[in-house]
Amino acid sequence: MTDERTPTAPASEPEPDPVGDVGVGAASTDAVEVALSDLDIAPAVEAVLMVVDEPVATVTLAQVLQRPEIEVAAACSGLAAQYEADGRGFALREIAGGWRFYSNPTYAEVVERFVLDGQQARLTQAALETLAVVAYRQPVSRARVSAVRGVNVDGVVRTLLARGLVEECGTDGESGAHLYRTTGHFLERLGVASLEDLPELAPYLPDLETLEAEL
Repeated sequence: MTDERTPTAPASEPEPDPVGDVGVGAASTDAVEVALSDLDIAPAVEAVLMVVDEPVATVTLAQVLQRPEIEVAAACSGLAAQYEADGRGFALREIAGGWRFYSNPTYAEVVERFVLDGQQARLTQAALETLAVVAYRQPVSRARVSAVRGVNVDGVVRTLLARGLVEECGTDGESGAHLYRTTGHFLERLGVASLEDLPELAPYLPDLETLEAEL
């Protein structure tokens, strides 16, 4: 008797992966780039700025998000305007060459009470006076700051250096003394974009050359 059953076809060999390990890596990279291009810029900017502790430049944000710098700048400005219009408890500001979140000045008293509760984080009066002289007379040596304040400021300057509010910026051409200037952190903490935004106080400071001549 003839066996009329259909013969079973031999199992086919698995097709080789034409991509290979290198192709998989390239595909993953492409997928990341596609994913980045699909992201909305504004929420992406918010996500990045939420994890930083210093201002981030627009060009840096553009590189991270792989978007044109002009689009990122527009997104940052739009967010800043939106937060202000909504009366949010925080603000997005372009300070010291970059963007960063800040608390709304309206709630400064509440924030200060929270931050300083049980702490002595404020600068002393002597440190504030010294910092003001450096800010308005920079670059300036310790001797010149001492001439304005009428006291030795070595210890106070060390405190300001330790807090990152001032930094060395070369030496005086005549005396060889170290010169000091304020830092980007100083601008950031003060909430201004540049030294030009400081209040007009310099005319009220004593003339340094006159003071030094009297010493």
